[in-house]
Amino acid sequence: MTEQAGSTGGAMAGGLTEPVTAEGRTLLEILGRHLPGMASGAGEHDRNGTFPFDLVQRLGADGVLAATVPVEFGGLGVSSVHDVCLAVKRIAEADASVALSLHMQFSRGITMSYEREHGTDTGRPLAERLLRLMGTEKALISGALKDAGGITELVPAADGGWRLTGRKILVSMAPYATHFVVAAQTRPASGPPLTASAFLPADSLGLKAPDNWNGMGMRASASTEVLFQDCPVPAADVFLRGPVGVRSDAAMAGQTVSSIGLLGVYAGIAQAARDFTVAGTARRRGEPAAAVRTLIAELDVKLYTLRTALAAALANADHYAYRATDDPDERGRLMMAPFQYAKLIVNRTAASIVEDCMTLVGGASFTANHPLSRHYRDVRAGWFMQPFTYADAVDHLSAHALGTDVEGAAS
Repeated sequence: MTEQAGSTGGAMAGGLTEPVTAEGRTLLEILGRHLPGMASGAGEHDRNGTFPFDLVQRLGADGVLAATVPVEFGGLGVSSVHDVCLAVKRIAEADASVALSLHMQFSRGITMSYEREHGTDTGRPLAERLLRLMGTEKALISGALKDAGGITELVPAADGGWRLTGRKILVSMAPYATHFVVAAQTRPASGPPLTASAFLPADSLGLKAPDNWNGMGMRASASTEVLFQDCPVPAADVFLRGPVGVRSDAAMAGQTVSSIGLLGVYAGIAQAARDFTVAGTARRRGEPAAAVRTLIAELDVKLYTLRTALAAALANADHYAYRATDDPDERGRLMMAPFQYAKLIVNRTAASIVEDCMTLVGGASFTANHPLSRHYRDVRAGWFMQPFTYADAVDHLSAHALGTDVEGAAS
């Protein structure tokens, strides 16, 4: 999308405005051809609660669904979390629901690329298989993370594989996904239960993803529930992690790399709300009142704060992402804390920006079909996105400040 006159979205060092890699620039150039049409249809999809599947298919045809897949597997090879977040932000300026959904796809490519390099003997070939599916077959892989009404479990099957049972909610793109990666716990016949991720095709026996999403916000994301009823999963299609309930600071590195780009959704909402409001104010006749000018100045201060804090956290994540020879626990902690600083800043500030924009626009913004109404509903989703929710973030950051975040530290 081209930046409007007076927008804060122009090039600004450290301000999350320009890609840092050639691959990231290529992705933005491809997206630029699709963003105007995406923006023009966002309101209708929000009103109807419909997922823009035709648009996503066109993005897939241009390679966007394989943006973070290595070139050798048919992707664009974007590996910088800064550039992923910037792409998500640009998409969110047009339609936050699409940005939320595509981040899940982008995240999958990054995490599977890392798993292929540094995973277990079982995990590496499975990760490579997922990357090939994304790169050559335009697979749309949805992540099913949040349990509802119980724990999603993998139980040993007679054939040496597993049977998966559980219910997940808020699974973006679920009715349109070709495959799922599902967070679960094993329930082995002996030994401790393990955290795990199971990989399933969407047409697996016992898997149901009804198209019944009716959210308050992100209404075009198709974030439905998914049911798993004794689904067969081969042993080779399961990533086995550590024991349930055992803390792993090293795992926070992967959580940061896979999730920090999601903050681009809320940065993009804030940018879109600001640009819409400032452009509308500029079109009014006469000099704006002092209170209006003050709020507009504050909007840009808040947006600058949001973007620079997020850009710094992204630079930190990119710095540590592939330093696999560092102490893994310390590396995880050094990545997670700045991520959580930025997440709290983005969640608070993006919501505040949208609220200020509604104050400037007035009562018209309170109607359901108004763009700011959509931004207001969509921006609230950031508070409960993992990792972490607000309460968990407070626990983590206070422990980090007090020096009790290291396993075995004195309490």
